[in-house]
Amino acid sequence: MFPIRDDNPTLGTSFVTLAIIALNLAVWALVQGLGSEPALSRSVCHFGAIPGELLGTVAGGTEVPLGPHARCVIQSSPSYWTPLSSMFMHGGWFHVLGNMWFLYVFGDNVEDAMGSVRFVFFYLLCGLAAAAAQIVSNPDSAVPMVGASGAIGGVMGAYAVLYPHARVHLLIVLGFYIDRIAVPAVLMLGYWLVLQMVGGCVDRGEGGVAFWAHTGGFVAGIVSVYMFRDPVRLAAHRRAHQRTTYR
Repeated sequence: MFPIRDDNPTLGTSFVTLAIIALNLAVWALVQGLGSEPALSRSVCHFGAIPGELLGTVAGGTEVPLGPHARCVIQSSPSYWTPLSSMFMHGGWFHVLGNMWFLYVFGDNVEDAMGSVRFVFFYLLCGLAAAAAQIVSNPDSAVPMVGASGAIGGVMGAYAVLYPHARVHLLIVLGFYIDRIAVPAVLMLGYWLVLQMVGGCVDRGEGGVAFWAHTGGFVAGIVSVYMFRDPVRLAAHRRAHQRTTYR
């Protein structure tokens, strides 16, 4: 189930959403070498958030294999800025493009309801909350955590609160069966959240997907959207949506 687009007009160009997408793609190209080695492994080790390193639960000097030819070395003096930098790192093409597409679909309308400056702080807060959730869920992990999906989970949580009845068009692929359907945002996003929670319970931190980061970011978005939303902008957005939908 993959979102294609939503029926939810914006008040104008969502400059911050586009800037975040551009920044992530620039980091992927210039810092991570478009996924080539050794740039990819080096960036993941240096800029990824490692729970065991941050909490001191993994001994300094411990080597963590990332693949057949790459290893991270746990540092005795952790870099506490990595929960922030990890939001702009990715592990592969599908990872970065999938995350950026979700942000493109849902970010513009959330930015509409907050304004550019508030949206920046909201996005970063959700990303840090997501990292904290993943760290707490597996404090002894020596595996680097990277990706924007926790922060984007926060954007999706805010979208579910702000626009629960907006129609989201989905691509459904079940083996050879492919179809498109449109459902209310709260249904699609609620289903996504349930998948993350179930995945977190089943995976136990061994499958390479930060399910609890996704969940933590989503919950942070639900809770903090009330602090960051701008009632005037939100009301204007809803009026524009009604005109576009019903005229």
